[in-house]
Amino acid sequence: MAVDERDRTDDDDDLEFDFFDEPRTTEAPTQAEPAPKRPGGPPPVRPRSPGGNAPIMRLALLLLAAIGIAVGLVFGINSCRDDGAQEDYNQYFDSVGAVASQSTNVGRQLATLLSTPGVTLDDLESQLGGLAEQQAQVVARANDLTPPSSLLDEQGSLVESMQLRESGLRGLQQAASQIQAASDPEQAGASLGEQAARLIAGTVVYDDLFKARSEEVLKQEGVSGVAVPDSPFLADTGLITAASLSELVRRITQGGEEAGGLHGNQIAGVRVQPGGEELSPDEENTIVATEDMTIQVLVRNSGDFQEADVVVKLTLQQDPPIRKSQSIDLINSKQTKVVTFSNFTNLTFAALTTLKVSVEPVPGEENTSNNTAEYSVIFSL
Repeated sequence: MAVDERDRTDDDDDLEFDFFDEPRTTEAPTQAEPAPKRPGGPPPVRPRSPGGNAPIMRLALLLLAAIGIAVGLVFGINSCRDDGAQEDYNQYFDSVGAVASQSTNVGRQLATLLSTPGVTLDDLESQLGGLAEQQAQVVARANDLTPPSSLLDEQGSLVESMQLRESGLRGLQQAASQIQAASDPEQAGASLGEQAARLIAGTVVYDDLFKARSEEVLKQEGVSGVAVPDSPFLADTGLITAASLSELVRRITQGGEEAGGLHGNQIAGVRVQPGGEELSPDEENTIVATEDMTIQVLVRNSGDFQEADVVVKLTLQQDPPIRKSQSIDLINSKQTKVVTFSNFTNLTFAALTTLKVSVEPVPGEENTSNNTAEYSVIFSL
């Protein structure tokens, strides 16, 4: 049945649109006329006008800039704090270094006193008193230091270490004042040794409770480039053992020629490190020269008394010759000490030369025939 165009409905158009594959050609809607809404379909998407996102973008950029400024301020503040903390630590440990150096100098003077030939009991007592006064000034200087808050405990250990050194020196002075010409050297040496133990304790406290713990604090705080100074008191702690101090008393009270006994030292041998090869005085010795090569001279006190400031010399008789010299602070009766020579440059290789070592005579030494030894050596690579 024919249907008049006027009787057709919109639903008929929709059916015709849905069932035919070829879409109808229609004019694209303009911005002024949005496309007709399909029944049941999603609402049409209206195109956004150019620049519609600009306010949002500007806001995002402003937020990013604000965040950047805030982060920069935080880092800047932290950097200033870090720089200030670093400066505080630097200033404190610089001041500690001055205190430690002053105390180390007192220790050097003590070593010189104990190893000086001809020292008397009066010299010993008076000079020990003077060293104790110097160390008391060190203690006062240490007390005046103001550490960073993280180092309060370590500051206390610093002061304690300096106080132990002062206490040891005053104890030595007191013990020395009780020594008489007729005193038993063993008993007097033991008394001196008890007091000297405080000097060693002071160094232990400094190394373990101040220096090591301060370094740990610096690590925990993230502080780098700051050095905690050392403070050695005696390079050779053998100077203040009971045995060595007994020999000191014997040397002071019985060391004169009128007391009898022998004075003297001898060359007990020569060896080359790192291999430990013993040189023979009766045959040629080939020495492999390395960068860390050292020549060790063994010196034995063959006398009956402690000897002080013993000079040991080494000469390589090549062209040009190499000469070296060192001193032994103290060497007790029947004791052997090792003197190490290093840094040998400009050696002559593949040529026989003579190595001569000697220990200089000490006061009262009569037999010097064993003070010198010579070895034929050839250096090779």
